[in-house]
Amino acid sequence: MRILYDPMNALKNIRKNVFKVTQSEFSVVAGVTQATVSRWENGVAPSLDEMRAIREAATNRGIAWDDSFFFETISPESFDDTCKAVGLRVT
Repeated sequence: MRILYDPMNALKNIRKNVFKVTQSEFSVVAGVTQATVSRWENGVAPSLDEMRAIREAATNRGIAWDDSFFFETISPESFDDTCKAVGLRVT
C-alpha cells in the first residue's frame, strides 16, 4: 500500500475530529498562530517539529494518538487511477 500525505485533509481532520477545537484553539494547542493552522489546512505541510508538538499536545491531554492521523492510506489501484486522472505517468 502506498501512503499519500495530504496535509490539508490530515490537519483539518486532526483539529476537528481528534482535538475537537477551532483553528484559533488549535493554534494555542500547537504553539503556532491561527494563520499557520489555516496554512496547514490549505496545503502547507507542518514541519516535523510541529507534527511532534501536535502529537505531544494530544498525549498531554489524554487523547489517544496514532501517528497515522498525519497520513491517509489509499490502495495502489486508487493511487494509480488518481495519477492517471491528473495526467501523471504510472510506471
